[in-house]
Amino acid sequence: MARKMLVDGELSKSNEEEAHYDFDLFVIGAGSGGVRASRFSAQYGAKVGICELPFHPISSEVVGGVGGTCVIRGCVPKKILVYGASFGPEVEDARNFGWELNENVEFNWKKLLHKKTEEIIRLNGIYKRLLSNAGVKLYEGEGKIVGPNEVEVIQLDGTKLSYSAKHILIATGSRAQRPDIPGQELAITSDEALSLDELPKRVVILGAGYIAVEFASIWRGMGATVDLCFRRELPLRGFDDEMRAVVSRNLEGRGINLHPRKNLLELVKTENGIKVFTDHGEELMADAVLFATGRIPNTKRLNLEAVGVELDSIGAIKVDEYSRTNIPSIWAVGDVTNRINLTPVALMEGTCFSKTVFGGQPSKPDYRDVPCAVFCIPPLSVVGLSEEQAIEQANGDILVFTSTFNPMKNTISGRQEKTVMKLVVDAETDKVLGASMCGPDAPEIMQGIAVALKCGATKAQFDSTVGIHPSAAEEFVTMRSATRRIAAGKPKTNL
Repeated sequence: MARKMLVDGELSKSNEEEAHYDFDLFVIGAGSGGVRASRFSAQYGAKVGICELPFHPISSEVVGGVGGTCVIRGCVPKKILVYGASFGPEVEDARNFGWELNENVEFNWKKLLHKKTEEIIRLNGIYKRLLSNAGVKLYEGEGKIVGPNEVEVIQLDGTKLSYSAKHILIATGSRAQRPDIPGQELAITSDEALSLDELPKRVVILGAGYIAVEFASIWRGMGATVDLCFRRELPLRGFDDEMRAVVSRNLEGRGINLHPRKNLLELVKTENGIKVFTDHGEELMADAVLFATGRIPNTKRLNLEAVGVELDSIGAIKVDEYSRTNIPSIWAVGDVTNRINLTPVALMEGTCFSKTVFGGQPSKPDYRDVPCAVFCIPPLSVVGLSEEQAIEQANGDILVFTSTFNPMKNTISGRQEKTVMKLVVDAETDKVLGASMCGPDAPEIMQGIAVALKCGATKAQFDSTVGIHPSAAEEFVTMRSATRRIAAGKPKTNL
């Protein structure tokens, strides 16, 4: 029996009065946010249905898969490739640790691809079992909105199924977009990049976000020649400028060719590969061209105009602080709303939705101090405010603490690559506003730092914490002297 629902502080009608609905909740999209919301809602006693497109590793408007982008063609398979690419440099580093590598070490792309595919199929099955064990009814097909309380599922054979629901949740995620340039059909997106039949020897990447930087590291680690083209001075717009410069140096240090302030004009197929023309008159040759130029919300085929759901300029669904659209019975979570487009954030939004609608606990997602990582090699991870954000938002002075050092491992291997750590602190309250790290294991370390920031930790509390020695992480609790002090709203100045 479904529990009574509390929405906007009002109890729902009784079960008898709601009996004309097929479901208490119907979810369109079985990615991270949709699966979390449906499972937790079912645990509160709601009758839940969910639909998802048929499984395929490369997404389109007619295929997808339970688990969504992260599991099938995003975070998980990408991280597997990052692991694979990391072994290349590690093999060379191992020589100075006593390993005698007398034979040639070869990389087998097809073997890694096979293992990656096995893993995403396994995870796809796990997600299906999670839904089944929670009592959620799964439908395979394309979901559309027919009315404020009605959805339609179009199955692979064209059969249309119609269901009514007290609440409808849209969790259809996003998809890669392509710039409109001549020859754009010759390029691939991150979807195809994770499933290439052959490993390219020459790659040109357009973009400077985390996807572009990560794939540059992946392919370079596997031995490819990589040219990374982007329109700005540094990659990773939106991250701390100092850390962006560190990542840029590391990419170049690993042999990636950076082309700042450059765009692509045209792609032409030739006998020798794809000829790439830049807006600076350069010609680059590639076996593969990756467009990593952002993602757009999957709203085009949902029929949202039928009920008047409001969208923003890029097609994202507008929602309030509880993830509710302008139509009271329709909600949305995850990338389709274009808030913070991260899997853990979609999970948080799905959890808050289920608490709000079915748990009697109105809950707003908390977007403060959300940690994130860029899985380049070595990785970058951050939480809280960047130095630039802190200066812009602060009421008083800002203290910046930095540490740049050669990790112990690199002193033995001979690799010339510094680890950089950074803390941004409110000078008046001593509260740590932000933390950044670029170096080995940065995401693993930053998860713990995120807990500290969430609890409102001060710099004094960092300083009073005993470090783990020898480790890179101990630098976060031994940075005693500020690198610089910045007056609120003023440019950076050295102490």
